[in-house]
Order: sequence, then structure tokens, then C-alpha cells
Amino acid sequence: MKISVVSCAIVFICCAISIASASVIKGTVIAHGQKNGANAVISIGSIPGQRFPAPKEHVAMNQKKLTFVPHILPVLVGSTVEFQNNDNVLHNVYAGDGSPESFNVLGWPKQPPPMHVFTQGKAVTKLLCGYHPDMLGFIVPVETPYFAVSGTDGNYTIPNVPAGHYTLKIWHEKLPAATRVIDVGESGETIVNWELAK
Repeated sequence: MKISVVSCAIVFICCAISIASASVIKGTVIAHGQKNGANAVISIGSIPGQRFPAPKEHVAMNQKKLTFVPHILPVLVGSTVEFQNNDNVLHNVYAGDGSPESFNVLGWPKQPPPMHVFTQGKAVTKLLCGYHPDMLGFIVPVETPYFAVSGTDGNYTIPNVPAGHYTLKIWHEKLPAATRVIDVGESGETIVNWELAK
């Protein structure tokens, strides 16, 4: 019993140290010429000497009311994406011209969703529907699990970032991508604001 108590105490201390040594990256995106600063993907680029396995759980890209939901979906390279159909009509999801991935799948209503594993980490995949030409979405590959999508107020937060020297990236559907080299401390907040323009 004593060993169990000591073990639990050690685990608790280790978790507390881990949480205390993590920092937060946050900031605001200003997207000139756009309605607001929403739907920008901010992520830490590849970290030398570190590999991040894709999650076992599948990531969902929904089709609802003839719209891809979410419009922008960042996924860790190697992730499996399910194209869920929440409409009562047939969808035909495929990768648009210039996309690094290649697939063309049918999604029937109320049936198991088709899936695709996203292995290409260098470019964004444009999603289109062969039956509904107004549908448009994007799968944005990221190299680390440290990423976020900005909200309608332009704000974003990337939690639980270990201390280190990183390249921070931003991608926007209609504006040029950009990068920043940043240093993240052992704790606290690292503020990185972005101003994007054509």
C-alpha cells in the first residue's frame, strides 16, 4: 500500500512538472482585405530530432447543408480523415487540381464514411464535390501537434508547447503564407501577432 501511495505521488509530481514547464503561444491575426481574421492555420514547423505519430483516432470532415464543415481542417501528417455525410444527398469528394493528395470518393447518406490518409506534408489539399460545385474546403497538413485555427475575432491559442526554438508558420486560404522564428520559454505566454496582406 505504501508503494502504491509513493508511486501515485511520483506520478502526480511528474505531471505537475510537465504542466508547469509548458507554455502557450497566442496572438491575433489581422487579414487585410478579408471579412475578419478567421480560418488562418498557425502551427509549429518540424522539430529536428522529433517525430510525431499520427493520432489513432480518425479526424472528421463533415458535409452538412452542402458545405464542408469545418471549412479549414488542419491535420497532423499521417492522419486519417473521414468524410462524413450529414446530408440526405450523395456527395463526391475529390482533391482539386494542384493538390498533393489524390483521391475521389463517394459518400452516401447514412452510410459508413469514406476515408483517406493524408501523408503529404508540404502542401494544402483543396476539397471539392463533383455533385455540388459550390462546395469548397481545405485540408492543411501540419508537422507537429502544436497548431491552432484563428477564430472570427482573429485570436488563436496553441497550448502545452514545450520550451524551445521554433519556426512558427501561418497559412491562409486567400493571403500569402508567412513564418516567424520564435523562442518559447519554460512557462507563461509567447505572444505572436500576424498581419497578412496580398
